[in-house]
Order: sequence, then structure tokens, then C-alpha cells
Amino acid sequence: MRVEPIAEHHREGLREAAEREPQIHRYTGMYSLGFDRWFDEALDSEKEVPFVVHVDGRPVGSTRYMNIVPSHRRTEIGWTWLERPQWGTGANIETKYLLLRNAFDDWGAMRVEFKTDARNLRVRGALLGIGATFEGIFRKHMLLPDSIRDSAWYAIVDDDWPAAKSLLEKKIDKHAG
Repeated sequence: MRVEPIAEHHREGLREAAEREPQIHRYTGMYSLGFDRWFDEALDSEKEVPFVVHVDGRPVGSTRYMNIVPSHRRTEIGWTWLERPQWGTGANIETKYLLLRNAFDDWGAMRVEFKTDARNLRVRGALLGIGATFEGIFRKHMLLPDSIRDSAWYAIVDDDWPAAKSLLEKKIDKHAG
């Protein structure tokens, strides 16, 4: 598995992964933007750091750092999606581990945040499974094309990182073995 900054040469491979099962984007920005606008905004972003997730040399999803606030040593990991065949394979765990390790161990982050649609129980469970702490619901947080979204917020702080890091490393070893 590899995570690398998004670039134009990823467009068609990532489009194929994204369009394989469009319903997986129900809770992502791609749902309202469409793939090309989502990809163009990722490429042009000066405030976010978007990545492509590769498995076996093929793009299978994306994630990014966003809401980066160096003066408060915090960032968010979000806009994460993986094609359905990658669910349960450990790809998400390893992706989160790589981004969290970089944020805490290399950048010296104090806090890494996550948020998801409060109705997205699968992602909410996955966030707890990587050691994130549930911090609450922001009611009527966002407008979606067909509903109003309440967002569930989670975070890992630097005090939590050693235990979360150990947990993630054990989960990665389990999937690798």
C-alpha cells in the first residue's frame, strides 16, 4: 500500500475507482461535486494536502489533510474514501496510520480531527477503531443536495497518540499476517 500526493496523472485511475460504485460517495463531497470538480479542486487546493491511496500499484481511493492550522498544531484528516473491495482489508487503517504518524511524529501535531456525517455509522465505528475519541455532534452543520447534515466529530490528541499508534500497528500486523 502506498499514499502519495494527488497529481494529474492519477485522474483516470482514480475516476475508475470512484465510479465503480458511486453510492459509496453518499457521505463525501464527491456526491455533490461530481468527480471532475472534486478532482480539480483537490489539484488546485492551496489549503489542503490531498493524497491518492494505491494498493498493488492501482489507485483505490483518496484522503487528505485539511483545516491545517500550524499555529495551533492541528489538522483534520478527511474526504477519505476507498473503493468497496478495499473495505475490511486494512487499507484504511494503514492510510490513517501513515497520515497520523506524519502529523504527530514529523509535524509535531497536538491534535488531529475527523468528522463524518452522523448517519454514517460505518465510518463512525472505524474512527473509534483507530483510537479516535468521539467529541460530539454539530447539529445542522452542513447542507447536502438532498438533506441537512449533522456532523459527528472525533479526534486523536498527542497524549492519545502512543496508544493509538500501538493499536494501529497491531492492526496492520494482523492484516499483513
